[in-house]
This record gives sequence, structure tokens and C-alpha cells, in this order.
Amino acid sequence: MEAYPFLSILSLCFCYPRLSHSLTHAVDCTLVERCVQSAMALPVAVLVTCILSVSLARANGNSFAHRGELRQAKRIVVKLGSAVVTRGDECGLALGRLASVVEQVAMLQNQGREMMIVTSGAVAFGKQRLRHEILLSQSVRQALHSGQNQLKDMSAPVLEARACAAAGQSGLMALYEAMFTQYSTCTAQVLVTNLDFHDDQKRQNLNSTLQELLRMNIVPIINTNDAVVPPPEPNSDLQGVNVISIKDNDSLAARLAVEMKADLLIALSDVEGLYDSPPGSDDAKLIDIFYPGDQQSITYGTKSRVGLGGMEAKVKAALWALQGGTSVVIANGTHPKVTGHVITDIVEGKKVGTFFSEVKPAGPTVEQQTEMARDSGRTLAALHPDQRGAIICHLADLLVEKKQEILAANKTDMDLAANAALLNRLSLSPAKLNSLAIGLRQIAVASQDSVGRVLRRTRVAHNLELEQITVPIGVLLVIFEARPDCLPQVSALAIASGNALLAKGGKEAANTNRVLHELTQEALDIHGVKEAVQLVSTREEVEDLCRLDKMIDLIIPRGSSELVRNIQRAAKSIPVLGHSEGICHIYVDSEAAIDKVIKIVRDSKCDYPAACNAMETLLVHRDILRTTLFDQIIDMLRTERVKIHAGPRFASYLTFSPSEVKSLRTEYGDLECCIEVVDSMQEAIDHIHRYGSSHTDVIVTENEDTAEQFLQQLDSACVFWNASSRFADGYRFGLGAEVGISTARIHARGPVGLEGLLTTKWVLRGDGHTAADFSEHGTLKYLHENLPVTQPQPRQMTAQRED
Repeated sequence: MEAYPFLSILSLCFCYPRLSHSLTHAVDCTLVERCVQSAMALPVAVLVTCILSVSLARANGNSFAHRGELRQAKRIVVKLGSAVVTRGDECGLALGRLASVVEQVAMLQNQGREMMIVTSGAVAFGKQRLRHEILLSQSVRQALHSGQNQLKDMSAPVLEARACAAAGQSGLMALYEAMFTQYSTCTAQVLVTNLDFHDDQKRQNLNSTLQELLRMNIVPIINTNDAVVPPPEPNSDLQGVNVISIKDNDSLAARLAVEMKADLLIALSDVEGLYDSPPGSDDAKLIDIFYPGDQQSITYGTKSRVGLGGMEAKVKAALWALQGGTSVVIANGTHPKVTGHVITDIVEGKKVGTFFSEVKPAGPTVEQQTEMARDSGRTLAALHPDQRGAIICHLADLLVEKKQEILAANKTDMDLAANAALLNRLSLSPAKLNSLAIGLRQIAVASQDSVGRVLRRTRVAHNLELEQITVPIGVLLVIFEARPDCLPQVSALAIASGNALLAKGGKEAANTNRVLHELTQEALDIHGVKEAVQLVSTREEVEDLCRLDKMIDLIIPRGSSELVRNIQRAAKSIPVLGHSEGICHIYVDSEAAIDKVIKIVRDSKCDYPAACNAMETLLVHRDILRTTLFDQIIDMLRTERVKIHAGPRFASYLTFSPSEVKSLRTEYGDLECCIEVVDSMQEAIDHIHRYGSSHTDVIVTENEDTAEQFLQQLDSACVFWNASSRFADGYRFGLGAEVGISTARIHARGPVGLEGLLTTKWVLRGDGHTAADFSEHGTLKYLHENLPVTQPQPRQMTAQRED
């Protein structure tokens, strides 16, 4: 056996990063001693394997497994590729992008994180500077010796890269210093070469310098010393993932991140991330999470327009860093819409770019779930109405048959509930499951003439007939909070309307939702469309789901007004069907009956004050102030422990009044309400239009003419006369259930049931017709005759009731 002295082992470790980790950062120093003692007796391959396995076990425990954990990253390396920091003409810096990067890094630094930047740009900055100087010098010389006519023949000089780097490094650093100074952040320049990592003393010095800078809260700006570095040898970089040389900033950033034990490396370039095929091709899909071993499933495109590293080099560098214990995200740092927050978004765990992880999830990703739902949903839409109805009826039967299993899971969730209010929303009971089953059977009956219903028929010309028919919207994303009964209701409506469904429930009801989803898929499986309804139970954030604009057709939030508002803000490219607030009014007219007012106001406010259809503002006609009716209203509210806030006009009538309301646009969601005074029905309408949310508003009066004017003039999704606002509900409307309540004016309004989940398409049946046949010189004329709409008789389904 050949002997390997200690220095040879160290030299070997400098070529293998995990070896160097084991030797230079080992907590147990005796490990190094044992390796040295064993070196005389072991072949080098065995020695390398032993040390690598020890190091890898340590490193694998360091990288983050999920995006959400990136919020915990303490030490972060940001790599700025040449395409990020240089202009499109490759001569000069993209100052706007650079400024946004500096702002984000400074923000994270001020949060207490340790930030390092690996930057390109010295060559481009120097090229701009030298080209300007040379052209200026040429113009002066030629003006003196040759006259002005030859100036136009001047061409841009060809500049050597190392000279450009030498001229540009100081200017690039001065620019960084000036920008970071605006955020009271200090920087320091560090220039490195390949030898600085392969020479033990230099590597230790570099490590010590960087550690000290970070300790002093200084941001190191690191770059290769391109003024002295030799040209890279072809194919010398990143042979496998065990050797890494500093040929480009991808490898430099990876090597530095591992050396400094960084938690996260953010590599910014001019591509969104890693694709499963070359970016720009028709079927290219951005890979959200990339796992070691997945290299065979991707195709590399061309390298960046500038810089030395292509995507293959970036992936190899990322995998090398990941193997060394550093998490990696490759993302686009040039996109104008996201540049200003790409770094902070990544650190917040949002779905940006490609995240490298060593932990592969047990189940499918949400993108895969969406694709499965879409494909199975198309089959669902093609089923006969009887078949879709049978699925829903089977689900209704399962809710009753499996009630013990459902209630056991529900008890587990309730045992973990934090407060009484949450318990009320979580709670299921045998009676509630029976009611759910009845509602589902109503949906099954209604589904018989939903999809494919003809709305309009037109004879365009002889043998050319046009129909407008109802069709599913596509893929629905329904996000709901604690209420697990939403899942079977929404699933039944999606099935009846032929839509695929992604259901994202609150973690508070995770166990109940899991059981209910299993029953839903069991029902769907009787006709082979099990995957049409998917339960999103991964770590996906709502904002990340809202980015799936190419896969999801409609988002329906069910929950608090805060949830709805957050989704509406996050979903920039996907329509959202919902209401931002439920500021519901009850107007008590001067001709209102006392008994009706008391019943309606009590029910609207006190039956379930957290509901979006609960009364928030009580408008009273001026004439009923200081009357028996008004006293009874106040007494009832006080008895029910409702806290009263006075509107400005109401407060002006009182010597000692309740607290004056801060805003007339308040959704209390609790046993609180505002009381305000109006002079007339018209003033009540004007008040509601100004301060309401177009959800549900009520008039209480015995005057039919007044009531009809109110019903016709008020522009809200639901307008009631002498009825509680709590009737604004899909089940109470006879829709079987609802996916939510919409205050939008396009598509559906109010409680959205089966009809609101359908859109239309146009079907034209011809006989070789062409548009040219109807031109000025054509032989055919348009008829545009309206034809009677005849629907096929739906097959009757019997909704079986429980005994």
C-alpha cells in the first residue's frame, strides 16, 4: 500500500470541498488525527469515501428542506450574474436593477441577517470607461491631424477583458459604496482568485477576513480578480460535483457559500429559473423544486448573453453548494416587474425561481395536483348528468355512513383548537352531516340540466346553426378557513358543474378535511374521475397558489374579509369571485312594524355575528327616534350584549351617547354595530351606496311602494324586504350549497351556487360554409333567425331522504 502524508491529504481536501469541511471545520479534532493515522494503511479512494460520508451526513442536515424554512436563513450569499448588473449593450451597468438589489440586501442586513454579494460587472464598467477614454483620445488626435471628416470612420476599439476589469473594479466598488451608504450600510471589497481557495493559508485568511467583516455588520462585495486571473481552461470547471474551481461567478458563489457555511445562496441571472426544457420552447415549464438526481429530466438551453456560466454550470454549482449544506435558489434578477422584490420574496419563502432541495416530498406538488385535477376534470365534464348526479348522491350517502369516522377526525381537530370561536366553526355533528347530505342531494337533482344547457339558438344561414351552451369554467381554487363542511359542499357544486377543484382548507381542520376528501375521491372513483378534486395540504402559501395563473381559472375565497382581501391582492392574473367585506345594513323605515323590526334586527346581528351576512349598521328613520319602537330596539341590543357605536348624526341627537363610530365602513364581525339616523328612504339608499360593500341590505317597512323603490334602486348583490340579512346563503336560497358570496358585477352575484360555476361557449354547425360565401360577391346571405330553445328532458332523480 502506498502511504499518503498529512500534507497530501490536505491538498486532496482542497480539491474536494466536503473533505475540506471535515478537516478544517471538524468539531471533533480526533477525527482528523484518526484519518492521518489511518492514511498509511488505506488506499486513497477508501480514505476519500470515509471522509466524504462523514462530511455529507453533517452537510445534509444543514440545508433547508422546504421554501418556507428560508425565512430562517441567517447568512445569505447573493450572486449577481453579468446579465443582471450589465446593460443590454454589455457596456455599462444597469443602475436601476443594481439599486433595487442594494435596497433589498440592505433591508435584509438591517433585519439582522449576514449578507454577502458576489458580483459581476467590473469588466462591463471598465469597458464603458476605457471605450469612452479611447474614443475621446482618438477624436482629439484625429481632429488635430486628419480633420473632422475622418471622425465618422472611427470604430469602437476592441478591449482586452483583464484591462477592462482593472479599470472597472474601483468604479464598480465606488458605486456599491455610494448606494449602500443611502441605507447606512457599510461595504468592503474582496477580490479573489482560484488560488485563494486552493492554498490553505490564503483560504484561511479569506475565511477570517469575511468572518470579521460579517461580525462588524459590513456587507462584503466579492468578485474574481479578473485583472490577474488567467483565461479559463475549457471544461476545467465543475468536473462532477466533487471538484470546483473559480472559473465564473456561479462557481465562486457556490464555493464561497460552502466555505462560509451560508444558509442560502441566491443566484440571480436573466432566466426565471430551471426549466424542464429549453426556456422559450412551447412546452417549457418552470421547475419549482429541483432535487439531486433529477438532471436526466431536464434539457439545458443556451448560456446567458453575457458572462461565462451557462445554466448547466449554474445547476452544477447549485448542486455542489447544496451538497455542502447551503440551500440554493436560482431566479431572474432582470425582470422589471419582480426585480424590486425578488431577493426579499425568496427569503420570505415565496415561489420564485427554482429551489434546490435534498428532501423530495412524499406526494405530488401543487402544480402536479392542478394538472391531475384539470385532466380528470375534463373527463368529469364529459360525463352524462346522471353520472355526475350519482357521484354526488354517493358522496351524500358516505357522509352518513362514515359519520363516526368523520366525527372522530373532527374531535381531533377540536381538541387542538385554540379558542371557543374556532370551536364553533370547526364543530360537526350528526345533525349537521345529515343536513349536508340533504343539501348535496338537492345539488344532484339540480345538476341534471346544468352543463350543456342551450341558452340561445340562431339560424345564421341555411344549414348553418349557432348555439350558445353552458360549460364548466375549468379549474377552481377554493380557499376556505376553519369550516370543514365547506369541503363536501364545494366539491358537490364542482362535480355538478363539471369543474375540477383545488381545495385549500385551513390547518385547523386538517384531520377532518383529510377524511372528507378521501370520501369525495371514493365517490368520484365510481366513474373513474378520482383526481378531479384535490386537497392542497402541502406547505403552499396562498400567494404561491395565486401565481398559478396558467393552470387555475377562478379563485373563490371563503372566510374572513381579511382572507378575501389578501387573495384579491395576490391574484393579479386570476379572477377572484368574492366579497372584500360584508358591511350589511338594515334600514328601519318610519312605517315599520315593531314586532318585525325586533325579530329581524336580533336575527341579523345576533344569530351569528361573525358571518359576512350579519348586520353591521342599523339605519333608523328620524321619525322613530324617542319612540317606543326605538327604545325596544335599544333594549333588545343591550339584552343581547351588543356594543353600540353612534354614527355622527345619531350622536348629535344625544346628550350622553355611546362611543362615536370611527368609520361608517366598519365590518365588526362581533356583537357590535353602528346606529345612524337618516331622514328618508332615499337618504338610506345613498348612505348604503356610499358606505356599504354591496353585499346584503334590508328594509323593514309596511309601505309596499317604499319597499319596492328600495328593492329597485339599491345596487347590492342581495336586497331584502322584511327579512333577515342572514338569508343571504346558498342553502337558504335553495341552491343546495354555495361556493361563496360575490359582490362583483361581472358573472355571478350574491350566493354562488351551481349556475355561478358555469360559463358559455358557442357551437356552430355548418355544411362547408366559408365567410367568403357571404361577401359582397358571395352567393349566400345571413338570416340570423332566432330559433326556439328546446332542452332535452332531464332524467328524473329521486333525492332520498334520511329516515
